Amino acid sequence: MTPTGKLTDRTVEVDLGGRLVTVPEGGLYDRFRMDTDLDEVERHPRVSSVDFFRRMPKNRVDSLIGPTLTPNFYYRISTTRLTMLAPTKTIRARLPRELDPLEIAPGLGIVSVMAFRYDVCDIDFYTEAAVGIAVKPARHGGLGLLDLVTGLKNDSLHSYVLSLPVNTEIAQVRGHDGYGFPKWVTELDVDTARTSTRVANDQGGLDLALSAPTPKQTARPTGEHVSTLTSYTTIDGAWHSTTSQINMLSSGTTRFPRGLDLQLGEGRMSDDLRSLKPVRSIQLDVTTEGQLALHMPVPTSIQNRS
Repeated sequence: MTPTGKLTDRTVEVDLGGRLVTVPEGGLYDRFRMDTDLDEVERHPRVSSVDFFRRMPKNRVDSLIGPTLTPNFYYRISTTRLTMLAPTKTIRARLPRELDPLEIAPGLGIVSVMAFRYDVCDIDFYTEAAVGIAVKPARHGGLGLLDLVTGLKNDSLHSYVLSLPVNTEIAQVRGHDGYGFPKWVTELDVDTARTSTRVANDQGGLDLALSAPTPKQTARPTGEHVSTLTSYTTIDGAWHSTTSQINMLSSGTTRFPRGLDLQLGEGRMSDDLRSLKPVRSIQLDVTTEGQLALHMPVPTSIQNRS
């Protein structure tokens, strides 16, 4: 790594649960293996503070990707989430029967296209995108309106992800083998300064692209607005939940966004979104600066409806 925090082009191989993946030589993962020196990260030119992480201890756990430390810390991130309405009927066709869609009105559920840029994190720079479905919390107790309000405010989301491409090997192996997410590696560009995302398909053509004017941003002190995302996956046939804590430092929202350009091409993300048959875009959330603590998945109890 250079004195400015920029990675070199050289890579080294590391073992993750018996699978060899390449990571940047001299990067955070190469040097620290998840036990990252916060004082060093704080000196990185793109990291404004590490106070969010100082009182969050890491635990060593055994996992399908070998012994690791959790949570995974993301010191500088930016995110985009486009929320759309879709018929509950088409959503249920893509959901495991154990999960219930979160409805905004009878017959209408919520689906999202999301994009993430992780500039500085324990496993180095990468980008990813997702097509997800908003669901009710596992073993839901019937507080649908409260779930809807908190979900649209980005305070507490529960989701089931249909597709989650990434652009690095380590992110793919950790996400797929360790967390149970449907991840694969592809060319993927994310820019939240201009709110643009482009995901390539296996042939290098267009899978999905999104662009829009960036909503006006509101800056907040660290720790003032921390939202949570709970994602449900199956690992070896058993249900697990993965919790993400997002420290939102600069973010904004546009309802019924104008100037939005969503292009669907040929690929897994576009196929997943088409299958949901979204009918209207209702909200665009963009965080141009945030931080994230991603916890390892834990077994969870979900009612069997079969």
